[in-house]
Order: sequence, then structure tokens, then C-alpha cells
Amino acid sequence: MTETLEIRSQHNCFSGTQVFYQHDSSVIGLPMRFSVYQPPQAQQNPVPALFFLAGLTCTEETFMIKAGAQRYAADYGLMLVTMDTSPRETGIPGESDSWDFGSGAGFYLDATENPWSNHYLMESYITQELYEIIVNQFPADKNRIGISGHSMGGHGALTLGLRYSEKFRSVSAFAPVSAPMQCPWGQKAFTHFLGQNQDYWRNHDATALIKDGHRIANILIDQGLNDPFLSEQLRPDQLENACHKAGQKLTLRYHPSYDHSYYFISTFIDDHLKYHRDALNSNF
Repeated sequence: MTETLEIRSQHNCFSGTQVFYQHDSSVIGLPMRFSVYQPPQAQQNPVPALFFLAGLTCTEETFMIKAGAQRYAADYGLMLVTMDTSPRETGIPGESDSWDFGSGAGFYLDATENPWSNHYLMESYITQELYEIIVNQFPADKNRIGISGHSMGGHGALTLGLRYSEKFRSVSAFAPVSAPMQCPWGQKAFTHFLGQNQDYWRNHDATALIKDGHRIANILIDQGLNDPFLSEQLRPDQLENACHKAGQKLTLRYHPSYDHSYYFISTFIDDHLKYHRDALNSNF
């Protein structure tokens, strides 16, 4: 089934095209926005694609505007896909009261608790609806799709990459929320979205997923040591310990003086796109 996509804006960019879309999501039950950068190589053949999940308060525009990724994606023949970080204007009371929960903070999971379960279904939106749009309506090679993200989006990239390894062949993250069950951001989101049963929480915690037996070929993570959220919210040490004990391959790089911002992401985005290019092409 072909979805009707409304083009909100379109731009030429490094001989490719950067387009921002809106559509009526059957999963979310509301309009959703996403964006796609098609490299010039996509004019001739299907290309590998990278889904990038942004962090708290961000939108489908944030990564495309701030990361400087299109220059490298054009060189490497990578399609870039981003999406909004939550449903918008659901009418749920209090959804915009906190910057770290609700609007702009969907945590890339399917909520099971009312009233959030009516619309906050970001896991299904990404892995089913948007995934199908990209592989069916764009020149993306469905056998070469990776996933990455930043902060809350890094959490989403890790958990979705681990749980949907048949769809996402390469996984990386910038400053991810690595053990959300053990940090205030995750505990707040999980309690409201998933309820009190922490067995449900484990499906959305990368550290717990590793402990519970989920595996992928490799994980690349970059983390700034001047990140104000490092010790309280991100907890990469917990993921590192779990991967070491489980034999899960992890490349975790710490960078002195770098913080949590897109200045950090833009510094190392070339490394991540090279990583995904090489991993996706080696699996082809």
C-alpha cells in the first residue's frame, strides 16, 4: 500500500535532495513528520539507508540541520532518514508540561498505559510504518538499513537495533541513555508509558537486553567526557560492563572536553557514516 506523503519543503543538497514530509500515520493516529536525504547515487540504484533517532526536545529537522551529515552521505551513497521524536498535539493533558517526557520525548517505545497508549507508539511507527514507507516508496535497499541516534535517540537506536536485528544491520549511537532503568529520565518515562512492572521495562533498556541475551554484530558509541548528563543519565559504563560479560562486541570511544551537543555530533558524524557504510556494504 502506497502512503500519501505531503512535501513540506524540498532542497538540493550536495547533488542530492533533502525533503521534509508529513503524512497521516495509521499507527499513531495523527499526522507525523519525517525527513529523507537522498544521495546522488539514489538516482541510479537503490542505496543503503541510515535511520537517525534524535534526542529530547528535538524534531525530524534537528539532525538534518545541525549534524552536517549530508556532505558525507553524498560521498558514501547513504540515504538518511529522521523522524519526529513523539506524536504532537494528542490532546493528552500534561503532555507538554515536561521537556523530558511526553511531547518531544516519546522514548521510541510503544506505551502500554492509558492515556499514552492511544498515540505514543513510536516503536511500531519506526519499525513498521516508517520502515515500510522507506523501503517501498524510496530507493532504499531493504537489505542494507542501519540505525543510529543521540541521547534518548541513542537509547532508541540501541534497543530497536538489538530487538529488530533482522531489519537494522548496523547500530551506532552518540551519548546514548544506555541504562534507562537506572536513570531519572528512563524511570520517569517508563513509569508513565509502561507502568510499574519492570519486566516490561527490560525490553527498552539496552543494558538489560544485552544481559537477557540479545546480540548484534557490533555497536559503535561515542561519548563526550564533558557531557553534563554522563554520570546521572547516560551510564555507558553499565552497558560496557554488560557487553564485556556477555561477549557482545562494543566500540565505546570517550572524548575529553566534548559535551552533549551537536557540536560533538558533527565532529564525529563522518566516523559513524563510514562505519555504517562499511557494515552495510559488507553484509550485502
